[in-house]
Amino acid sequence: MAEPAAQRSYRAPCPGCGAPVDFRSAQSTHAVCGFCRSTVVREGDHLARLGKMADVFTDFSPLQLLASGQLAGRGFTVVGRLLYRYEGGSWTEWQLAFDDGGTGTLSEDNGAFVFSEAMSAQRELPDDEHLRVGAQTALNGVTYTVAFNQPVALATAEGELSHLPPIGQPFAMVELRGTGGEVCSLDFGPQPPSLSLGREVRLDELSLKGLRSESTRDDTGRHFNCPHCGAPVDVALAQSQSVTCGACNSIIDLGAGLGQELLKAAQDEPVRPLIPLGSSGQLQGVRWQVVGFQHRMGQAPGEDEQFGWSEYLLFNRQRGFCFLVDAEDGWSVVKPTTGAPSMTGNGQSASYLGTRYALQYSYNAETTYVAGEFYWKVERGQKSFNRDFAHGSSLLSLEQTRDELTWSSGSRIDSGTVAKAFGLEAQKDLLQRTDASPLSQGAGANVRTIVIVVVMLILLAVMLPRCSSCDPKVENCSNSYRSSGGSFGGWSGGGGHK
Repeated sequence: MAEPAAQRSYRAPCPGCGAPVDFRSAQSTHAVCGFCRSTVVREGDHLARLGKMADVFTDFSPLQLLASGQLAGRGFTVVGRLLYRYEGGSWTEWQLAFDDGGTGTLSEDNGAFVFSEAMSAQRELPDDEHLRVGAQTALNGVTYTVAFNQPVALATAEGELSHLPPIGQPFAMVELRGTGGEVCSLDFGPQPPSLSLGREVRLDELSLKGLRSESTRDDTGRHFNCPHCGAPVDVALAQSQSVTCGACNSIIDLGAGLGQELLKAAQDEPVRPLIPLGSSGQLQGVRWQVVGFQHRMGQAPGEDEQFGWSEYLLFNRQRGFCFLVDAEDGWSVVKPTTGAPSMTGNGQSASYLGTRYALQYSYNAETTYVAGEFYWKVERGQKSFNRDFAHGSSLLSLEQTRDELTWSSGSRIDSGTVAKAFGLEAQKDLLQRTDASPLSQGAGANVRTIVIVVVMLILLAVMLPRCSSCDPKVENCSNSYRSSGGSFGGWSGGGGHK
């Protein structure tokens, strides 16, 4: 079978400055001139100027315009980019033009990437106000869970675009997630609303060429003085929405802009991360850097007892973000799921990708301390309701707020693996959790092992009353071992539409 011929590209002079503006896809209707930033619309063989586009923030994504790759045997070129903002953060959508004439979108999704294509609805779409977060709805014969419903607005764009919402004008965006890993987006900006369906992809599987090189990238990080204490603050990741001052531990909201518009929240009782911010480590075959840290507290409804855990935000240019979680019962590596597991009506179990997970805990969670940078707007005091499920060493967690529902999945790892990954073998005792128990040797346990177990139980009984002096806001301590399950997402741990 012959390969499809590349479609004819179109070039016309920019109405603003006369520089050439290219259209590589017949589906594209708008473009942003790379020289004068004029926004132009294609009208037949002519271009009309609509205005001027705001500058695009420098980011650390390896993607850039004119990068190319392969997806399921189809060649594509990155031709455009749109940056959207909402109350909790922002995300980027990269416009793709395929060699066979098709188009698609590669968008950020909770620290990962999702490829999506336009889809037609077989029935009239419900209004956005009828799609409540956490509810289920059917679309084209598939059942989805409503995971996101918030107003968003286009902040800026560049390159060649298949659509262009008005700059800064809010419109509803609803996100549906399926049990098979699908993510369906309903864009209520145009009328009728547009619909797209996507799945998670990994950048290192797309045979990408023409990526931005780390050695040639212009790292124009942001620098300013802390509005609380005046100390210098550096922002390394351009997509960061929050950062903490290293001098006074104030949380600085970057969403409102720099200078006097910065919001601040001083933090008392600082928690020192066991793994220093900026550290790099090899986990599960990937080189990660620690860019953020948060401590969180949980409390089951109707109970007085609280428990605490810590989450390290990890970053890799090809894989995006994930979390290393330090909980009372051990360490785990987790990240948000693209799809939404199905949960039984009584909430006692959940199924995802063919695996059934049993409910372990249900509790209210609150963020008590943050440090470093985060790609969503994190605040001390952010709250959510969480459910943790488990299947052996595999974990599944649900975190829900009024406007967003986030599932995450991952697996437990040994504390020794964490220590080795980040070069902390000398401090491995500090990282040791209940995952390193005398019974971990399994069937090889002998009489001496049983004696050790008995002695440890006696010591534990003696030491339990002393635990009341432990501060869970600083340490992972509790009179009963309760796991966080690696839960995160939504407002307090990596949520965000895209």
